[in-house]
Amino acid sequence: MSVHAPRPRHHLAEGPRVALRYFTLDDGDEFVARVRESRDLHRPWLFPPDTAAAYAAYARARIESPDCEPLLVCERGEDGAIAGFININNIVRGGFLSGTLGYGAFRHAAGRGLMGEGLALVLRHAFGPLGLHRLEANMFRLEGFSPSFVLVDGAWRDHERWAITADNPIADRP
Repeated sequence: MSVHAPRPRHHLAEGPRVALRYFTLDDGDEFVARVRESRDLHRPWLFPPDTAAAYAAYARARIESPDCEPLLVCERGEDGAIAGFININNIVRGGFLSGTLGYGAFRHAAGRGLMGEGLALVLRHAFGPLGLHRLEANMFRLEGFSPSFVLVDGAWRDHERWAITADNPIADRP
């Protein structure tokens, strides 16, 4: 596996209430604690790592992958609490310049608008410094429907495909 240049440890972007930064291996204790307190929020759709070993493997795989931007949305302030995560996965360069978003909020941050603010920072990062043209996620503009598309929690689930492109006006919002 090819490892790209080390990622910076500072904030990539800041909004009024949140900041965006890369995952680190040192985030394991807080990340795992937040996952455990958020199980009822995540199930049956998300299964983030809930042990130190699982987090280390999860984070290391993303940190070392040139095809992933592993991002944490953190509250601004003294403790910088992790509000959630937004990964840009499956990054394809060349003629596509695209990626797929995977994301989750933690219980203490749910319903407070922190992840929406974080998503705006991710869009600016993706369509700015990363140079991507397209992001796909389970939000944005509906582009298609696929019955029995993805195996989640032991059952084949229908899936709507949503995407946004750099020329979409929503991508320009602060």
